[in-house]
Amino acid sequence: MAKKLWPEGEQTEELLSAARKGDDAAVNELLEKHRNSVRRLVQVRLDRKVQRRVDVSDVVQEVMTEASKRLQKYLENPEMAFHLWLRQIAWDHIIDTYRRHRVSAKRNIDREQSMTANAGPDRSAVELAVQLCDPGMTPAAAAAQREIARRVEGAIERLDDPDREVIMMRHYEHLTNLEIATALDLNPPAASMRYLRAVRRLRQLLEEEYEGIGD
Repeated sequence: MAKKLWPEGEQTEELLSAARKGDDAAVNELLEKHRNSVRRLVQVRLDRKVQRRVDVSDVVQEVMTEASKRLQKYLENPEMAFHLWLRQIAWDHIIDTYRRHRVSAKRNIDREQSMTANAGPDRSAVELAVQLCDPGMTPAAAAAQREIARRVEGAIERLDDPDREVIMMRHYEHLTNLEIATALDLNPPAASMRYLRAVRRLRQLLEEEYEGIGD
């Protein structure tokens, strides 16, 4: 079972309630409790080439600083779950960081490595590979076949932006369908259909690749 990216909602709600009453300690605990989740999000979603030039910790700190400044306004009118609100701030910083540093990254693009070249495939890719390639394979067996996960991540990179986004949200951020719908401003059935379409396209890309290997 995939590990949830964000802290449990009940703990967060208790801290939010205390923060609304002016408890500064609760505010600090709330943000610190979500720091590792923000770091994980930045590591997963920030372009690997840009990460070679930008310290992930700096991006995380920028996110937490802005969240602290905007928290009071959120507390007055929480239109979405706290972790989705924080995710939105993080995503804006990820995009901004990409735009600021991508030009210099392009200069060495021929020498850059792929999404998984440095640290091996992400655990999420291994879990997704089990679902797409061999549902009967145990996670331990799949983990031993790192090439499968690399092929999955390579296929994800070739997806169109909407398909890649919903796959990343479901399998790397571990968001629920309702959370994905909220983040994408869709109704839940539409979010579910987008996910199913993305999975079909991802499976098709993998099948085409394996057929090419067999020829």
